[in-house]
Amino acid sequence: MNHTISQAGPAVVIGAANIDIGARAFAPLKPGDSNPGKAQVAAGGVGRNIAHNLCLLGCRAVLLTALGEDDAADILEADCRAAGIDLSHAKRIPGASTSRYIYLCGPDGDMELAVSDMEICREITPAYLMTQQDILSSAAAVVVDANLPEESLFWLGEHCPAPLFADPVSAAKAPRMKALLPYLHTLKPNRLEAEILTGISIRSLADAGKAAGLLLETGVKEVFLSLGSEGVLAAGQGCFHHIPCFPAHVQNATGAGDAFLAALCRAFLDGMDLEQSACFASAAAAITVESKNTISPELSVDKIRCRIRET
Repeated sequence: MNHTISQAGPAVVIGAANIDIGARAFAPLKPGDSNPGKAQVAAGGVGRNIAHNLCLLGCRAVLLTALGEDDAADILEADCRAAGIDLSHAKRIPGASTSRYIYLCGPDGDMELAVSDMEICREITPAYLMTQQDILSSAAAVVVDANLPEESLFWLGEHCPAPLFADPVSAAKAPRMKALLPYLHTLKPNRLEAEILTGISIRSLADAGKAAGLLLETGVKEVFLSLGSEGVLAAGQGCFHHIPCFPAHVQNATGAGDAFLAALCRAFLDGMDLEQSACFASAAAAITVESKNTISPELSVDKIRCRIRET
């Protein structure tokens, strides 16, 4: 049984929705050569994935995004409907192509190379977000990803009354988050993204603490800095916790961060403290990487609690 919560309002996710085209090689990837492996096509996008995970965790999720008027958009609409995601507020752009994400994984399931075509996310403008002020004002929490234009992120910081959760997405897009930092409740960077946002080279847990501390000084209330195989450093005002990775048989690591942030949002809505939130999210990530799919159909509040008890 999953645990659906009676939120004061929905969890609103603002970000990318796209078609994921991925492949996992049977052997270590050889550059410049054709590598035998297994390919799959699925609905994806950081924002859409977070919204899907929120639904699996018993939350009401509304997704604000931009879609073209093409077959890919139709696939995404059907997928969101099946997952329980409210896509009724999405912006449709006539003549535009819905975004696509192409990635390659090694035999261990870790992503080694990716290309993202996210130009349509430029259409998630402040003007569009202004038309969604009612849903933003009613939200219990708002999750944003750095696929949004910088001016849209700043607009949300200035006008969104709900607690803001943010994913920097990638090293290339992380700088867009700088103007939003003073407004954030929660930031979930990985090591490289944190280095770019702080200028600190992270080579040890002490370095990670310094970077997290600097981010807290900007106004962020909580930082969950992913250290890959070394786990996560959770930092709040005067409080630091290092949570090692939960044991997992990795099948596909591409969706771990999306599940982690969705679980952080659910933990916040449940009133968990910093350490509890980090454990809850880490367990969600462990369950997710054990699936061959970016989204694990096994993810649930009950499964997370069971994984925590077993570890």
